[in-house]
Amino acid sequence: MKTRTSERGVGLIIVIIITSFLLVVGLLLAMITGLGTSVASNVRLQEQAFNAAEAGFNAGWTQVEENFIAAGWTNFDGHCLDTPANVAEPGEPEYFRKTTDEEFLNTLTASTNGVVFYRETYAPAQGGGLDQRYFYTVFLVEDDGGGMNPDPTDVLMICIGTVQSGGNLTTARIEVGLAMQSSGTNP
Repeated sequence: MKTRTSERGVGLIIVIIITSFLLVVGLLLAMITGLGTSVASNVRLQEQAFNAAEAGFNAGWTQVEENFIAAGWTNFDGHCLDTPANVAEPGEPEYFRKTTDEEFLNTLTASTNGVVFYRETYAPAQGGGLDQRYFYTVFLVEDDGGGMNPDPTDVLMICIGTVQSGGNLTTARIEVGLAMQSSGTNP
C-alpha cells in the first residue's frame, strides 16, 4: 500500500514539472512574438530614415550643382559648415562624427553657413501638404580634418535622414565626398 501512495506522489510531481515546462515555453513564444513586431517596427523606421537621407542627398546634390551654375561658386571655400567651431576637427569634442545624429541636429540652425537644407520635410501627408515626421538635413563640412591649409576643391556632404515616431527620433546618416572636376567648376 505504501508503494502505491508514493507512486501517486511521483506522478503528481511529473505532471507539475511538465505543466511548468509548457508554461515557460508558452511564455517564451508569446515574448518572441511580441519582440518580432517591435523589431519589424524598428527596421521599418531605420529604412524610412535611410530613405530620408537619400532624399536629402538627391536634393543636396541638385542644390550644390545649382550653386555652382547659378550662384557662381568656383569652389567650396566659405561654403562649409563653420558652427560649432571645431566641427571638422577629429580631435575636438565638437567633431561631427563624435556626436549622435540627434545631438548634432540640435546644434545646427538654418542660418549656419554650409547648411544646404535644414530639417526639410519631403514626404506627402495623407490630408495634403508635407508630413512633418519625415525630414532631412544636409550640410557640407571640410574633409581635411582641421588641416592648416584646407583644400577648397573637396568637401563631405552629410545627409541626415530623420523619422519622428512619438517622442523618439530615428536617424540615418549618409556621407558623400564631393570633389570638383579638374576640367570645370561643377562637382
